[in-house]
Amino acid sequence: MPLTSFAGASTPLPSSPPSRLSSSATSTFKEASPALLNLERVYEQNRQRTQKRNGTTAAAKHSESVLHSPPAPPAPPKGKPRLLLMGQRASGKSSISSVVFHKLPPNETLFLESTSRLQKDDMASFMDFQVWDFPGQIDYFEDSSINMDAIFGEMGALIWVIDSQDDYLEAVTRLNNTILNVLRNYPSIKIEVFIHKVDGLSDDFKMEIHRDIIIRVQDELSDQGFENAPVNFHLTSIYDHSIFEAFSKVIQKLIPRLGQLEAMLTSLCRTCRFEKAYLFDVLSKIYIATDSTPAEMASYEVCSDFIDGIIDIIEVYGSWERPSAYHQRLEAEQHQPLADQIACPWAESCIVLADGSKPILLREVDKSLALVAVMQEGSYDKIPLINMNVDVVVKGLTEFFKITKHKK
Repeated sequence: MPLTSFAGASTPLPSSPPSRLSSSATSTFKEASPALLNLERVYEQNRQRTQKRNGTTAAAKHSESVLHSPPAPPAPPKGKPRLLLMGQRASGKSSISSVVFHKLPPNETLFLESTSRLQKDDMASFMDFQVWDFPGQIDYFEDSSINMDAIFGEMGALIWVIDSQDDYLEAVTRLNNTILNVLRNYPSIKIEVFIHKVDGLSDDFKMEIHRDIIIRVQDELSDQGFENAPVNFHLTSIYDHSIFEAFSKVIQKLIPRLGQLEAMLTSLCRTCRFEKAYLFDVLSKIYIATDSTPAEMASYEVCSDFIDGIIDIIEVYGSWERPSAYHQRLEAEQHQPLADQIACPWAESCIVLADGSKPILLREVDKSLALVAVMQEGSYDKIPLINMNVDVVVKGLTEFFKITKHKK
């Protein structure tokens, strides 16, 4: 139920007692009757008692509001949310940023130069945010000349990247120092640890490293008085979809009212009997929301690759600028404007996988978002009914991002 603001009715103050006799009246009447003197004394006592009571109540209310009221909420952060990529040198920070946000093929990251200075990238997508790539050789907490508020003052997430194929003891030590400084001064920032480059490790060795790093971090934080610190760990690699899965979970923590998005997708899955539904950021292939069922890497990979195929087709056929004579000829043949000949202004596609016979539906929400759902086998015949339900959800998603979009 939406909150409703009610204006409280103001309680009128008690009316003041009748004024005492004026000086001219007292000078005229030298002697007053006992009844009049008694009435006057009663009025004076009531006036003093009322003033004293009002003053005491106001002071008590002020004292109570100062002592017992909860602290005022902090002012909302200004600017764009930030993703801060930190870690040791050559841990893979620049490769992660290039693959996820700039669509660089993973094999070409071998030719990237080491980051020597802070790099800031603005991402104009469903949510405007920034990605800051920090050089690994600088310890920002030991340099007193660096303004920490300018780095950690905005809402966002700190992503610490650890190279799992290298000696990570020094990286864990710097990570613990960073976490302690952040938790003490900027407790609202999200802290995520990417245990990176796990593609060349066996499953057993991968889990052993993952467990060892978690124990080292949690033990150090516990010794410093931070029990159950809000630190999350992810196994990542740029050569599979694990890096996109990890970034999806990070981005979701920065989205306001994420539960409403998940509720809409869950309702759509129940109504249309979808196995899984994702709301993708088309630019980065990060899913910003999904339904309440547990996410599966296999379904995510298929849906992500499907988006790549649609984008490739759009780049070939959709971006080709047709000459005006071509538009005029189409309008002359159909005797109506070209806009009226288009069935829908948004992109829509549906394919059926050959191996599992499960249709996959894609529907464009806007230029940055796409709804991708894995349907059940045999549900392709119900596409018209499914499209009606998808239309309702897409309209709801559009209104959601209009309301929650950051006001500049």
